[in-house]
Amino acid sequence: MPGFSYRAINQKGASVTGVIEAESVEAVQNLLNEQGFIPSDVTEQKSAMSGGFLHRLQTKLTTVKMDELILFTKQIRTMLIAGLSILKALEVLENQTQNLKLKSVIASMSLEIKEGFALHEVFGKHPNIFPPLYVSMIKAGESSGTLTNVLERLIYILDHEYKVKSNIKSALQYPAIVVVALAGAFLVLLTFVIPKFVNIFNKVGLDLPLPTRICLYLYRFLHDYWYLLLGGLVLVIVGLSYWFKTEPGRYVRDRFILGLPLIGNLFVKAAMSRFASIFSILQASGVSVLNAFEILSGVIGNAAISREFSNLKDKIEEGRGISAPLRSAKYFTPMIVDMVAVGEESGQLEEMLRVVSVHYDDEVEYAVKGLSDAIGPILIVSLAAVVGFFALAIFLPMWDITKMV
Repeated sequence: MPGFSYRAINQKGASVTGVIEAESVEAVQNLLNEQGFIPSDVTEQKSAMSGGFLHRLQTKLTTVKMDELILFTKQIRTMLIAGLSILKALEVLENQTQNLKLKSVIASMSLEIKEGFALHEVFGKHPNIFPPLYVSMIKAGESSGTLTNVLERLIYILDHEYKVKSNIKSALQYPAIVVVALAGAFLVLLTFVIPKFVNIFNKVGLDLPLPTRICLYLYRFLHDYWYLLLGGLVLVIVGLSYWFKTEPGRYVRDRFILGLPLIGNLFVKAAMSRFASIFSILQASGVSVLNAFEILSGVIGNAAISREFSNLKDKIEEGRGISAPLRSAKYFTPMIVDMVAVGEESGQLEEMLRVVSVHYDDEVEYAVKGLSDAIGPILIVSLAAVVGFFALAIFLPMWDITKMV
């Protein structure tokens, strides 16, 4: 179906522009008239193999990053506080947004609101951009009439999530680069350096020491069966990527990560911080406990912990409270359980959760720093082991040559 760019006059006399997919110019004009617009110009976009196709392809491939979503939420909250209607706010954002995908989604949302959909329904139609937590909080703000306050809490959650994920990513980025560089150096030494020295040693007639023989066997294996190794590696990567998209695959992967030394403890603390901050804000926004646990199950970011939330929801439905089911669940620390119990008894659950969130934010920062401090010596030892192994493989035979001379 071709796309048409249009310019029209709305009911307030303002000029609006946009893009609509329809069968013909007349169909676009009829759609605009039904929405209360007066079309002034309707132009068909370029054909499939020119700019129109490339524009749609670029829009489809573009992703909306977390910082762009935070900025969008801040802007829409500011305009609502200033007294603009939601339609006017979306119109302004559509004109200002540089991200092609977000611009297209905003235009679609405006049309859906004009068709009579509720605001949370409009956001819910784009789950690849707006997560379930986002939609649920918008719904809570609509129903309570405190949308701007809920958006403020939502901005805090998004900022908090962005900060925690950025800290963890930055802590793991350096080790990942070093490991890749180390693997590359290993392959270069094994495939280019070692064979040349082995030829020299064989001409002299030396009995090669064990490190040199190991390097030679590895080189021959890579030289003769590299296509099998490469094919097997591709199959493993593709297979794991598809398996990790399934629920059992995500559960096994995330449970394995939580069991890793150093890294697992960091991810548990990050999950506890996320749980406390999101749960406290959902409570403040008027979301029920059961709905909150359902939301947390989808946004906690770890399939193993999400499965615990599903079990907790069933126990809470049986009337066991919150702290008692938490005490029997995995991964939830004693501090979380005790603070939730105190909050339940005192009626200050939201405040207790906020305190826990702040505490675990600090714990995550300390864990990230501890991870960085611990990984440094590990990488140095690993590098020394690789360099030492190749040094022995080369210099032990050379030492024998020296003795022969």
